[in-house]
Amino acid sequence: MALLREQHNVHACIANGENAAGGFGLTAQTAEEMFASGVDFITGGNHTFDKRDFAEYLENSNRVIRPANYAPGVAGRGAATFSANGVTIGVLNIMGRTFMPPSDDPFRCADGWLRELRERTPVIIVDVHAEATSEKVALGRYLDGRVSCVFGTHTHVQTADEQILSGGTAYISDLGMTGPTDGIIGMESGAVLDRFLTGLSERFSVQKSGPKQFCGAVVAIDPKSGRANEIKRIFLKGIA
Repeated sequence: MALLREQHNVHACIANGENAAGGFGLTAQTAEEMFASGVDFITGGNHTFDKRDFAEYLENSNRVIRPANYAPGVAGRGAATFSANGVTIGVLNIMGRTFMPPSDDPFRCADGWLRELRERTPVIIVDVHAEATSEKVALGRYLDGRVSCVFGTHTHVQTADEQILSGGTAYISDLGMTGPTDGIIGMESGAVLDRFLTGLSERFSVQKSGPKQFCGAVVAIDPKSGRANEIKRIFLKGIA
């Protein structure tokens, strides 16, 4: 991570970490390991609470958030700010509803949070954790001109549609997965294939052997206006 930060002159690194704990959820230890590796801020998704004891850490952390459109009363927060290179950066995490667990309306939820975040900073990053590309694109268009970047997560497969929208918002439908290249979206193939072929399977296990990959994107943002000037997709294969 340190080498990539230096290579691309990265001032702030935001990572989705919902499955960083051995492929299922997130733990306090894993979050701290991500911070130690060079990550500045962590977003979540529908697997955020797979490790139930993570709720206490999430409640007290100011650098880890979960989707803002979870039901009221759920531990943690859906948006926060942090500082990097003298710039305040707002981060909002929202979750889609198409082919996803029940959640509140992400469009109206985003409206509410943006009113608060834009009072603090023009630089706002939104993680849209969703299954349907159409829903991600719709949210990107809806938020265009009001946020600096909308990046999608959840499907584990990087998309090749990075662009600057007409209102100055950088967009990519899915950043992709950092993890094992072999297997099926990070899991050993056997159990996944059994589920497709028979409808039955054992619990999925993370693919631990073989090459790894690193996926992400670098976005250049004007700190005064909050408009994105450039987005570059990164996909590194064959990492040992």
